[in-house]
Amino acid sequence: MSTPLADPASAQFATNPPRELPKRRGTELVLLAFATFIVTVALVLVEANQEQELTSSIIWLGLSYLGVLTAAHLAVRRWAPYADPVILPCVALLNGLGLVMIHRIDLALAERAVQQGKEYTPDVTKQVLFTAISLVLFVVVLIVISDHRTLTRYGYICGLVGIVALALPAVLPSSLSEVNGAKVWIKLPFFSIQPGEFAKILLMIFFASFLVTKRDLFMVAGKKIAGVELPRARDLGPILIAAAACLGVLVFEKDLGTSLLFFGVTLVMLYVATERVIWVVLGVGFFAAGAIIAYNLFTHVQQRVRNWIDPLATYDDAGGGYQVAQGLFGLGTGGVGGTGLGAGRPDMVPEAKTDFITTAIGEELGFIGLAAMLMLYLILAMRGMRSALAVRDTFGKLLGGGLSFALVMQIFVVVGGVTNLIPNTGITAPFLSRGGSSLLANYILVALLLRISDAARKPAVRPKPQQPQAPLAEAHTVMVQRPSANGEGSTS
Repeated sequence: MSTPLADPASAQFATNPPRELPKRRGTELVLLAFATFIVTVALVLVEANQEQELTSSIIWLGLSYLGVLTAAHLAVRRWAPYADPVILPCVALLNGLGLVMIHRIDLALAERAVQQGKEYTPDVTKQVLFTAISLVLFVVVLIVISDHRTLTRYGYICGLVGIVALALPAVLPSSLSEVNGAKVWIKLPFFSIQPGEFAKILLMIFFASFLVTKRDLFMVAGKKIAGVELPRARDLGPILIAAAACLGVLVFEKDLGTSLLFFGVTLVMLYVATERVIWVVLGVGFFAAGAIIAYNLFTHVQQRVRNWIDPLATYDDAGGGYQVAQGLFGLGTGGVGGTGLGAGRPDMVPEAKTDFITTAIGEELGFIGLAAMLMLYLILAMRGMRSALAVRDTFGKLLGGGLSFALVMQIFVVVGGVTNLIPNTGITAPFLSRGGSSLLANYILVALLLRISDAARKPAVRPKPQQPQAPLAEAHTVMVQRPSANGEGSTS
């Protein structure tokens, strides 16, 4: 008979060896090439419909974009070989379509500037530069964070830095922080940055590490009212702090979208950690009560609600529903099939390259194109959540779930605002809208998702077999020599 394995883990590996998943890096490269092809064709259609000259430079632009993405692919192949092969191609396609739409709106605004005898500086050049910088930062994150679990050591530091970054624009003078009525920027002489975009990632790291260590506190039930077990009063601190922070952003920074995004992500991570719906119910109740109080106290909140109820009634008012109404007109013009890339009038909508870029896509690609774009976000989030479910550690599950839901929540807030489903919020669509801060932060988010998916798909390391030890009764007697006082050895 063979000697049984002493280690249960070794026995499990012997009877049920782990199945090594394929790395699928070749699939990722093919999908990246397909995404580049779609972006290049979209650019050709824009140039043709705008009666621009079609030259070989468009092909070189497409090849350059593929080259940059190939560099990112090689970094993933080197430092995250088991990462999900679909996440990066989805991001590449969204980012490329965003560049095409920004270029298309630049052409329209440049033509208008020529008619008015003014000069116009296109924004797509800056966005391409930010894309290259974002991909470099993406690679740096993959290299530096070789294991996502190391982030738990810096959970409280991330929370402190995130809160400071979130609150900093509110305490700065309006000349250094306010753009279009929202105090969410830090404007410096050479560049501007939106710290809230990075704060969302830092705060998700903090909440994930906090919930891992304090999860048992949130599982303890308190009093039972109407058949519902409520949490203990002393355990409501974190959710009350989150609600107060989000309402502070809403009141002092006049940024409804960011406050809604932060609070939604916090509630989802709390629900994933505890699996208790009562936390979500309490959180929504606290936020609703705070929103009602803010509506009765602050005029800018009242203005947003009036624009949401009837944008045409406030069409001509300062800060009224003109932007929302123009976006709805654009979506109506696009219909089901769209006007065609380069054949619409997205420049008629204010801030079409940032907050309302989805209306430009809906006008020129129609309902079908807008739905396809939303499906890309859905696939991206589903692959991230799938990796979060498969990863072996609780911190990775919470962080991966929070990062994936943040993408879904952000695009819901954006599209819900421009379609008048919810009040307009003023945040940008991930990877699509113009803006360096959003692009940099979202590529960091994607790098963390790939790191978590790599850990989830990587085969478990087989434990080293241990040498079986003889029972104590069968152990041999060992003679030990003990030195004597005069230096001569004696046997005992």
